[in-house]
Amino acid sequence: MIVSPNTIFLTVSMGVKIKPDHLKNPSFSLTTWCKAHWRGILSEFLSTLMLILLGCMSCVPVPGIDTSIYAPFAFGCVVMFNIQIFGHISGAFMNPTVTLASVIWGSTSIGLGVAYVVAECVGAVLGYGILIALSPIDLVSSGVCVTKPYTGVTVLQTLGIEICITAALSFICMSVWDPVNEHKQDSTAIKFGVTILGLSFVAGSLTGASMNPARSLGPAVWTGQWTQHWAYWVGPLTGSGLAAVMYKYVFFRRLRDEGNLDLNNEANDRQV
Repeated sequence: MIVSPNTIFLTVSMGVKIKPDHLKNPSFSLTTWCKAHWRGILSEFLSTLMLILLGCMSCVPVPGIDTSIYAPFAFGCVVMFNIQIFGHISGAFMNPTVTLASVIWGSTSIGLGVAYVVAECVGAVLGYGILIALSPIDLVSSGVCVTKPYTGVTVLQTLGIEICITAALSFICMSVWDPVNEHKQDSTAIKFGVTILGLSFVAGSLTGASMNPARSLGPAVWTGQWTQHWAYWVGPLTGSGLAAVMYKYVFFRRLRDEGNLDLNNEANDRQV
């Protein structure tokens, strides 16, 4: 969810054209590609599995204890330590919407992005399956950790809420990936953990604050509860995509142009 833009993106942003690997290397093959990326794909699978397994574990009801406030803190903490563990390997996206933002930003190829999304979805499904085996209660019939709109929230409201909160998450991602902040990465895991915590408090009581199609998919597959499930794909993907495009083509260009202007002014001052 949080690695800085890679060298290729930074080079491209400075105007140097780089050919894709399969054009630079005539011997490019699927085997070569898998050898280069299998660790990242495995990282996305494991991090998303842990996100759903441990995050949803906090939603398991305990007699005599109010666990309603546990989920935001649990998901925030799991995101935080997953980023610390896997961030330097794959980015620890754990979320197809963040993967989409990374593809738009230019630091992840489309092919690798698709592989990450598949790994994230499979990890989410398996993570909830493991939780079912570990849970002392029947999660399937009770629908524990299923994201669905609460009473009175319409499908359009659900869509709008998920667009807004996922756009906020995507803006955070883009800001962290911006080369301007490449030397401010020490507290990145904490930043994202607190972001998930805050956004979960904001919209958790309305839509479940998914922001993550894989997170919604895992419980839905096992419980068979697909109420307005499409909104938990369309909303987050739309919000993330719009925010990523806006940051890349509006804010990032403006900051880069202002940076060039400052450099030119400094050069003129030195000449004077």
